[in-house]
Amino acid sequence: MNNPFMRKIVLTANYQPLASAKLVLSVEISCLPTNASNALFKCGGDVDVPWIPGEWHDFVGIDLSEIQVKGTPGDVVTAVGGSW
Repeated sequence: MNNPFMRKIVLTANYQPLASAKLVLSVEISCLPTNASNALFKCGGDVDVPWIPGEWHDFVGIDLSEIQVKGTPGDVVTAVGGSW
C-alpha cells in the first residue's frame, strides 16, 4: 500500500461526504458496533441505504467524495485503506 488512509467520521443529522474532494482509494468502510442506530449512506441521487451498527464493507477503487452519510449525531463511521 503506497498511501494509507484512515478517517473517522462523526455523524450528524445532515449528509456529509466521506471526502471533501475527489479521492479514489480502496477502503473498508465500517459502522462502529457501539453506534446507537443505523447510518444512512447514499451515492449521488440514490436512495438511502441503511447500515446497522457493526456493519462493514470493502470497496476497491471508489471515489469517497461521491459517498455521503448521515445518522444519529455522535455515531461514528470509519474508512480505512489506501492506494496501491
